[in-house]
Amino acid sequence: MNDEMRLRRWRLVLGAAADAPLGTLEVSTDTAMDHALSALYNVDDEPPSGPRGGSLQGSAPRVARWLGDIRSYFPTTVVEVMQRDAVQRLDIAQLLLEPELLDAVTPDIHMVGTLLSLNRVIPETTKATARLVVEKVVREIEQRIASQTVAAVSGALDRAARVSRPRLRDIDWDRTIRKNLANYLPEHRTVVPERLVGYGRKAHTIQRDVVLAIDQSGSMAPSVVYASVFGAVLASMRSLRTSLVVFDTEVVDLTEDLDDPVDVLFGTQLGGGTDINRALAYCQSLITRPTDTVFFVISDLYEGGVRAELLRRVRAMRDSGVQIVVLLALSDEGAPAFDHANAAALSALGVPAFACTPDKFPDLLAMALDRGDIQTWANAHAAHE
Repeated sequence: MNDEMRLRRWRLVLGAAADAPLGTLEVSTDTAMDHALSALYNVDDEPPSGPRGGSLQGSAPRVARWLGDIRSYFPTTVVEVMQRDAVQRLDIAQLLLEPELLDAVTPDIHMVGTLLSLNRVIPETTKATARLVVEKVVREIEQRIASQTVAAVSGALDRAARVSRPRLRDIDWDRTIRKNLANYLPEHRTVVPERLVGYGRKAHTIQRDVVLAIDQSGSMAPSVVYASVFGAVLASMRSLRTSLVVFDTEVVDLTEDLDDPVDVLFGTQLGGGTDINRALAYCQSLITRPTDTVFFVISDLYEGGVRAELLRRVRAMRDSGVQIVVLLALSDEGAPAFDHANAAALSALGVPAFACTPDKFPDLLAMALDRGDIQTWANAHAAHE
């Protein structure tokens, strides 16, 4: 990088205050980039709740133009960061309610979280546009995770149904041959299958129950989005019975909406307190086959309900045979702030609490369906802090 380029970059970082020592910007694109950055970041050092000096607060059309500008001058990853910063720094949450602004947004999961947190106050004239923004992100996530999830679940269920004395029509010849390669007879050019491998005839029956309980407090927004999409994918599989419950201080069963994860998301209410014990009490009533049930609790574990009762309920479900998995987050950001005391108490009960990224969740789900060692999996794949 030559000296001129280095000075231009420092000028963009430092803003107009660096004009004297570094020189003013002469390239029109650099000037436009500087204006876009200044509108967002050229503020005084007030606390987050104090007044801001940015220039985007005047109207939704102005913000829409600004969003268009940053998409022209910066790569997508930078645009997403600037959009999130704009929501936080310039208080444009209210402006997100304007249709012309929503049309200009480059959707990402954080923007979806913002819209969902506002969905009770979005005007009727804007709801259709907001739904399109949410739907675009949901469909992109669904496309990314669906095939991997179905493959992981199908593999786990196939392994569970495998039998060693299958009927002729149920023999898995590929696995049988590989299992008996040591018995290959070169003179006959064949394998002697001492052990047959096949599958039980369970393809069209419900083999496992999956219950997802999702904390819908504001900090859990990305987890709510991902869990809802995963829930919809799992609900499409006839070999699983999938239930999805969201909770804060109230509990809402959204299982009937699982055919469309967008409907699930607009059925949530991000923000508010948390009563995990109450949610677990409801989910307990859904569990009719404990040894065939995997129960995911997705929460930062900040409990506003009765902690002792929560732990007793977890112990009772575990003792009945339910495979319980507690995720502090299901997102790309890793573990958020969480209640370490509750996480440690759950771990003492043999229920580890950890964060999981969406790309790892299908493998975790397969491990749980196989009734594998979740703690070992978490140590290898998950982030605890």
